[in-house]
Amino acid sequence: MNRAAVDKARYVMIGGFLGAGKTTSVLAFAEWLVARGLRVGLVTNDQGGGLVDTAMAQAHRMPVEEITGGCFCCRFSSLVEAAESLVGRESPDVLVAEPVGSCTDLVATVSLPLEQIYGDRFTVAPVSVVVDPLRAARVLGLEGASRLSEHVTYIYRKQLEEAEIVVINKCDLVDAPRLRRLRAALAEVAPGARIFECSAREKTGLEPWFESLLREASRAAAIAEIDYDRYALGESLLGWLNAEVRLGAGGDEFDGNAMLVGIMGAIRESLAAAGHEIAHLKATLSVEGDPYELAAANLVRTENRPELSHRLAEPVDVGRLLLNLRAEADPDTLDRAVRGAIESAVGRLPAEILHLEHFRPGRPVPTHRLAARVPS
Repeated sequence: MNRAAVDKARYVMIGGFLGAGKTTSVLAFAEWLVARGLRVGLVTNDQGGGLVDTAMAQAHRMPVEEITGGCFCCRFSSLVEAAESLVGRESPDVLVAEPVGSCTDLVATVSLPLEQIYGDRFTVAPVSVVVDPLRAARVLGLEGASRLSEHVTYIYRKQLEEAEIVVINKCDLVDAPRLRRLRAALAEVAPGARIFECSAREKTGLEPWFESLLREASRAAAIAEIDYDRYALGESLLGWLNAEVRLGAGGDEFDGNAMLVGIMGAIRESLAAAGHEIAHLKATLSVEGDPYELAAANLVRTENRPELSHRLAEPVDVGRLLLNLRAEADPDTLDRAVRGAIESAVGRLPAEILHLEHFRPGRPVPTHRLAARVPS
């Protein structure tokens, strides 16, 4: 694929459950495209505002549009507007969209409508679903019981069912025998999908998957059966919290890396003590006025510790903390955990909460739902 041959933007959707490593994969794909002389635009998505994913895209100097207030399926017009804004502003060859990690039925509600209604503007790539091998092994019954409720795992399995490509990410975390067992189990759940193995963080095994996204066209059909009542219940069991906090301004410098890990660790301890499962906790701490200088960390299971993926090189005098938390817990519980963690971690350091919202996602009501593509 070369720029001269492109007459319309290519739409690539990289989905998967919370904490699977979608954002790391999206950024790796974007950098891979840019290295090949292609222009790229990113679309991030969440139920609320203040997204770590958008901050990460900006830190990597990628053109990005953000859609909040619902998944792509329920904000389809906003998705098209965001895509067209990027096309008008950046003329991207490839648009890469990352849907909310708790959403499914995206072929019927996003890919097929985009192809059939806006096929003159966009070509649609195969739908990818990224999985964390440790969580996938539990959900599929290979290594103990899932810590997520059955209604949440219903969404997880439906994501796999509609995938054209299943990507086992974080392969550096499991040995070869476990990987073989997981691959076989995924092939049973998603028999029509091709399976790739990689580590987006280590940047290994990505090339075959990326080539497929760039070269091939989607041939997906909608999920045969999906119970929207059960889907809505599964989403409603997840508490959602997004926060932005200003740290410092008292004249004293502080270690932003340690502060970020300390706050996230305190949140984890609070929720673990109450028996709540974290689906995903991610955060950035940037230098105020310089969004390109930041620390970033993730935590994808309550039993884990937060891991830094980006580090600040120097101490910080004034920082901006962005924090996105999704867990099987009441939103008020998340609010108390986050406020308590900030208070205990910052000590005497000035801290101002600029924005904090916590809620349960509402029932998904797709703008469109198409069962199959129209024969040409």
